[in-house]
Amino acid sequence: MAVSLGQGPDDETDEMSEINVTPFIDVMLVLLIVFMIAAPLSTVDVPVNLPGSTAPAQDRPDEPLWLSLGADRVLSLGNMPVPEGGLAAALDRMTGGDRTATVFLRADRDIPYGELMQVLDGLRAAGYLKVALVGLEGAAGAPAGAAP
Repeated sequence: MAVSLGQGPDDETDEMSEINVTPFIDVMLVLLIVFMIAAPLSTVDVPVNLPGSTAPAQDRPDEPLWLSLGADRVLSLGNMPVPEGGLAAALDRMTGGDRTATVFLRADRDIPYGELMQVLDGLRAAGYLKVALVGLEGAAGAPAGAAP
């Protein structure tokens, strides 16, 4: 019974200099699948025909609080419709009572100005004073001859 422990001239002890990238590829594929599933879930699905704006784009938080007023005059917080007169309760439920949270207001371009003002009055009455109006980036939909 012979055991060779030495490194003689006949032994091949070449070091392997290749990196095994298979685990790295596996992790990347799993992350790709996770992001492909999570990305559509983080958007708002209430269809709103937004007017255009020439104002520069502002940074938005990671999880914005979307309040949408669609062309059908239905008010939605996120994807959930808000019952008539239940705006304050719905906002308190979504923010945990944090009235310093910024509400991103989206309104269809065909909504009359008076109805938009009623929503803004409802926000003010509920104590939510930080309101950001959302529009499309660029001059598309901006009135002709509008100043930049």
